[in-house]
Amino acid sequence: MQPIFSLATTPPKAAIPDHTALLRWSLVVVFLWFGAMKFTLYEAQGIAPFIEHSPFMSWLLSAFGVRGASGVIGALELATAVALATGAFHRGVSVLGAAMSCATYAITLTFFFTTPGVAEPTAGGFPAISAPIGQFLLKDLVLLAASAMLLRTSLAHWQAARDASPRLLPGSAHQPTSA
Repeated sequence: MQPIFSLATTPPKAAIPDHTALLRWSLVVVFLWFGAMKFTLYEAQGIAPFIEHSPFMSWLLSAFGVRGASGVIGALELATAVALATGAFHRGVSVLGAAMSCATYAITLTFFFTTPGVAEPTAGGFPAISAPIGQFLLKDLVLLAASAMLLRTSLAHWQAARDASPRLLPGSAHQPTSA
């Protein structure tokens, strides 16, 4: 029995249906919007606490300041949007864009554990997710799942195309010769 979800699982070599267009274009819109917003003071100040406490991104503040760090992140998000959009027409770029999207949401989900105020203890001991910070971050779990699904499909299409293309070995009879 094949697992329900695995990045390593490759569908049969028959035509692979692609039902990910809605995911792709939704992610493009999200990355375009969020990426463009990173160039505003409002957004830069809003994400500063996340960056400040991140072991992966805190260096951006000392290197570029709040506005510069936000701009770097915005440029990466806009590049991800371009890769995702271009990926609709090119298999290799589709894999790259989906991988960039996965990396983005994997990193932002680490803010759940590094940003103060994400979870608040309750009387029962189970942490409640705070409204302004934790619930804002929780959406990235769904966006990561959408990105992973797009990556899985992109990898399957890329692999199927590689498997379908003939391989020419050096010196084979099918190799073009020079005159």
